[in-house]
Amino acid sequence: MYAIFVDGGRQYRVEPGMELDVDYRDIAAGENLKFETVLAVGADDGLKLGAPTLDGVSVSASVLGMSQDKKIYIQKFRRRKHSKKRTGHRQKNTRIRIEEIAGV
Repeated sequence: MYAIFVDGGRQYRVEPGMELDVDYRDIAAGENLKFETVLAVGADDGLKLGAPTLDGVSVSASVLGMSQDKKIYIQKFRRRKHSKKRTGHRQKNTRIRIEEIAGV
């Protein structure tokens, strides 16, 4: 069984027991998250599509902790003397584990 849900403008295809990174939330490890904007659910009996979302279907997950992506460097350079700039950025993520797909 799998589900497709929306979070932070991205669509995720998940199955129970799967671990993934979503946008950062200030939530402690061990707490639960619930995603209710489920677009589709696939099971042995077929695929159920929402128009645009499925009513009564949700994906629950437990928070494992915070993680960070690799550092991305941004460089700006102009052809002037001493006219260059280099900065970096590391995106924060929340690591979650999918527990169940409810309401199917």
